[in-house]
Amino acid sequence: MINKLSGWGDTIAAIATAPGIGAIATIRLSGVDSFSIIDRLFPSKKISGQKTHTLHVGILSLKGKAIDEVVVAVFKGPKSYTGEDIIEISCHGSIFIQQQILSACIEEGARLARPGEFTQRSFLNGRMDLTQAEAVADLIASNTKASQKNALNNIRGGFSGQLKEMRDQLIQFAALIELELDFATEDVEFADRTKFYELIRHIDTTTTRLIDSFQLGNVIKNGISVAIIGKPNAGKSTLLNTLLNDNRAIVSEIAGTTRDTIEEVLNIRGILFRLIDTAGIRSHSNDVIENIGIEKSLEKMKSADVVLYIFDVNEETSEMIQQQVNAFKEAGINYLLVANKSDLDIISPLTLSGETIYHISAKNKINIDQLTNALYDTTVQGTLEEDSSMVTNIRHYEALQKVKITLTDIINGLDQQLSGDLLALEIRSCLYYLGEITGEITNEDKLDFIFSKFCIGK
Repeated sequence: MINKLSGWGDTIAAIATAPGIGAIATIRLSGVDSFSIIDRLFPSKKISGQKTHTLHVGILSLKGKAIDEVVVAVFKGPKSYTGEDIIEISCHGSIFIQQQILSACIEEGARLARPGEFTQRSFLNGRMDLTQAEAVADLIASNTKASQKNALNNIRGGFSGQLKEMRDQLIQFAALIELELDFATEDVEFADRTKFYELIRHIDTTTTRLIDSFQLGNVIKNGISVAIIGKPNAGKSTLLNTLLNDNRAIVSEIAGTTRDTIEEVLNIRGILFRLIDTAGIRSHSNDVIENIGIEKSLEKMKSADVVLYIFDVNEETSEMIQQQVNAFKEAGINYLLVANKSDLDIISPLTLSGETIYHISAKNKINIDQLTNALYDTTVQGTLEEDSSMVTNIRHYEALQKVKITLTDIINGLDQQLSGDLLALEIRSCLYYLGEITGEITNEDKLDFIFSKFCIGK
């Protein structure tokens, strides 16, 4: 278990804004020497004597040589992001100036921060729990309204609040059951088994809902991969261009034009769909490059979340499509059947028992909305409701599955009227797994791994 320390006794510094040239950049300092360092670099005013949460304009310099005119923001611990004294220097966005200021801070006693170290200090100083800290990284990486809303809800404690309530209630009953063990010879019962049973059932229901939310949560966080598969000249690249409303892929009447996979992103109702245009699949080709493209197409098809199988409505028969459907089902591939060029005169209408075929014209943009709606409805199960907690992290998901197992064991134990000492063991296991999620139970190696995925400066 990690002790929540007041810091490491040193001061860290990093550029907190994105790499590159911009109008403004921010360099952040956190630690015991933040104020003494800025006092030496900012002769315009003694910053250590200023009130917290204030801004100060002046020239920042090193050994009498001016670097830039900056704005210094003061945040005194413990009421700061890390819980320590923080200085944020806003300078002009020149890469050269940013590096000069960072070098000056390091020369005056700071060290370069590790990835995620500011947020790690915030966690260790009790400013947030581990789920909130991980949500910070999710918010930075969010690229849709849905992912932003879910990350923001978790930063505010929506997910961890539910876990804390579950853990606190379990701790109360665990204390009462363990108290019974001290009076085992007197045959007393401090913990009401009926109320305890109701509590465990309630926690089990909440845990199940959170586990079930992972499928949608993972989609919201990572998006959905869609492989556009079909024979040469079926209209795959035309469909990609139509969906993107851009001429992203080369289109021609020559079969085998697409030799390699092309990947682009489409936002449908707040969910990112990663569209993969693939080389046309056919049994025989004398072109070595085309054959390599076909192999890549088959690889993408197997790894995609869903396959759009597009075919020329006048080129393939019902029997041919049925063979492809059977192959998809045998391989466990999720698919949608897309009949392209349906605006032309159809020679023989396609009918496939039990299958929905979406008739479109990729070239003339007919029924494209119907296809995108079907794509969304097929892959996105459930909705993200306002202020609802959604599991998006595989670490949380795996820990919740362990919580679920221990809750089932506790319920079975209550049904079998097990003794208090055996119930206490299961409750401790459940508390352990809940504590792993929020960070009450963890170790330094796990923390280093989690925060190493953050950007430097956050």
